[in-house]
Amino acid sequence: MRNFDFSPLFRSTVGFDRVLDLLDSVSRYDTTQTFPPYNIERTDESHYRITVAVAGFAEKELNVEVRDGVLTVQGKRNDETEKSGYLYQGIAGRAFERRFQLAEHIRVSNAALINGLLHIELVREVPEALKPRTIAIGSQLTHQPAPAIEGKTAQAA
Repeated sequence: MRNFDFSPLFRSTVGFDRVLDLLDSVSRYDTTQTFPPYNIERTDESHYRITVAVAGFAEKELNVEVRDGVLTVQGKRNDETEKSGYLYQGIAGRAFERRFQLAEHIRVSNAALINGLLHIELVREVPEALKPRTIAIGSQLTHQPAPAIEGKTAQAA
């Protein structure tokens, strides 16, 4: 497993604490967890979809929650389904928990269980104040520069 030292970045940056903490936590993340399998896709510029394979789980056995920028998907089977008389059980029905770190301005818009796949739709909603805007270029200034007094501006005097 690779370990990265981000301390040089902490010494030379200001205001990037959240990003560096996220990179640090991802570098320590256990990548051996493979159940349940999932896909993350970008459906267009501002929409995403996470699809989790949850075969054998009913809607009431699944929980989708967002807290502090982390999307958590949990599955826990009822005890009565576990006590069935299986001769062979190839479909994993064990409890699981998957966590996804969400970027700023990402919100969960919908979740649906269809044919054993849990689809979670996400949308990026950037506030108007943060969206790029075009500034019109005119021929006049709204605030005129201070008049010059003997070759100096009034502010410099």
